Amino acid sequence: MIGLIQRVSGASVTVEGRNIAEIGLGLLVLVGIERGDGSAEAAKLAARLVAYRIFADAAGKMNRSVRDAGGSVLLVPQFTLAADTSSGLRPSFSRAAPPELGAALFDELVAAVTATGVPCARGQFGAMMQVTLTNDGPVTFWLQT
Repeated sequence: MIGLIQRVSGASVTVEGRNIAEIGLGLLVLVGIERGDGSAEAAKLAARLVAYRIFADAAGKMNRSVRDAGGSVLLVPQFTLAADTSSGLRPSFSRAAPPELGAALFDELVAAVTATGVPCARGQFGAMMQVTLTNDGPVTFWLQT
C-alpha cells in the first residue's frame, strides 16, 4: 500500500461539482493499493500516517505528528500510484489491486485512521475527483508498506 503524503494548510475533494471532503491543517494522502495488499498493510499505513513526524516543533524541526499538531487527514484513493512506468510510453496498471479489493482496503484504511481519534475525511473510491490543496512547505513524502 502506498501513501503519498503532503503536509497541507488546507485541502478539499469535489465530485461532480459538489464538495465532499475538506480539511484545514493536516495531511492530504493519495492512496495506492496494490495486488497483495491486505488488512495488515492498511493498519500499518494508518499507524504511520498519524505518527509520522513532519510538522514543525517550537525549534522549527520536523518533530511533530499530525496528531501532535491537532491536524486532520484527508485520504484520497488513487490507483495510478500503483502504475508500472518502467518501460514504454503508457503506464500499466497490472500492479494495482482489483477495484473490489481496493475499495474494501481503502475503507479499512479510513476506519483505521478514524479509530486513532485523528479527524479523517475521504475522497470517493472510483469517482472522477478534483483535489485542491495548499501544500505547506512544500512537504511531500512517499510511504510504502
